[in-house]
Amino acid sequence: MGFRKPKVVPFRTAGELDAMAAAGAIVGEALVAVRAAAKAGVSTLDLDEVAESVIRDAGAVPSFKGYHGFTGSICASVNDVVVHGIPSADVVLAEHDLVSIDCGAILDGWHGDSAWTFGVGELSTADTELNEATRMSLEAGIAAMVPGGRLTDVSAATEAGTKAAIDKFGRKFGIVANYGGHGIGQEMHLPPFLPNEGKPNRGPRLVVGSTLAIEPMLTLGTEETTELDDGWTVVTDDGTRASHWEHTVAVTEDGPRILTVRPS
Repeated sequence: MGFRKPKVVPFRTAGELDAMAAAGAIVGEALVAVRAAAKAGVSTLDLDEVAESVIRDAGAVPSFKGYHGFTGSICASVNDVVVHGIPSADVVLAEHDLVSIDCGAILDGWHGDSAWTFGVGELSTADTELNEATRMSLEAGIAAMVPGGRLTDVSAATEAGTKAAIDKFGRKFGIVANYGGHGIGQEMHLPPFLPNEGKPNRGPRLVVGSTLAIEPMLTLGTEETTELDDGWTVVTDDGTRASHWEHTVAVTEDGPRILTVRPS
């Protein structure tokens, strides 16, 4: 009787992880530059130009631009837009907006992918807690990236991070349905799909070098969303605000390694 070798989350060599980290560092720099530029009166197209300049000046290529026809170098999602907001001169930031920026770069054939949500000026208490909850969910998922774990251990940890935030703030947060993280390497989106909730101990094994883009998305209300007629923009069905955080992360013998580190 033969035994089937268990599937694993695709893995990279140490040198390949360093190459991904170099791409990821450029993404981190672009996100920091975009946040610094995100002021009231600035359009999301202006922010897109900032990100593209940082990426190209570093010798990399924006991985989003042209991807299945997408026109931006970033996804710029404001308030009730969850993900995939198309940068536009018509979307102008205002005080108290909640802005999610998703950014990717390719360097020497390797991808980095990361998202960050922040406020324009002061945020309401509800938006602040939503954003903190999403950050907590991401950090919990990252902590589950250890050798010998399984894919849905990361999902369950991300969900547990959300539940911890619900307990901390005494507020309901919706885990956006049908969206999640993914494998990443020499392509931006690779199997396996990574849900942001679920039971642990299922799916392929995590081994040293396994890489995933972990990206929780939470709302102040519904889990349900609608894609607009532009074929990209995803909004909450009840109009509540959303937050989206993401890092590209690798499993190592010394613990999780974030490959999309942002400069201080």
